[in-house]
Amino acid sequence: MNASPAERKPLNPYLVLAIAIVLPGMGHVAVGQPQRGFMFAMFTLLLSLLTWQISAPERSFIGRTAIGLFVWALSIPDAYRIARTQWEVWKRKHPS
Repeated sequence: MNASPAERKPLNPYLVLAIAIVLPGMGHVAVGQPQRGFMFAMFTLLLSLLTWQISAPERSFIGRTAIGLFVWALSIPDAYRIARTQWEVWKRKHPS
């Protein structure tokens, strides 16, 4: 018999952190918030493309995609916070 999603052990927050660092928005998908993850991924992409178009060609890759990278950087602690909260709630409900 399978446990309901609310009773399954959540992913380790450090695993979610690693996923969020590697792929924008995927940390949110891993914690069960795909819409939020999709929005972070889309804003990362769109704002990166926007800054790529308006920045000077002699700028570095990081400089040309800075706003998108900033959104990505904001999504990382957000996904970790959600994962950590889910982890702590699950631990309180299932003491060892």
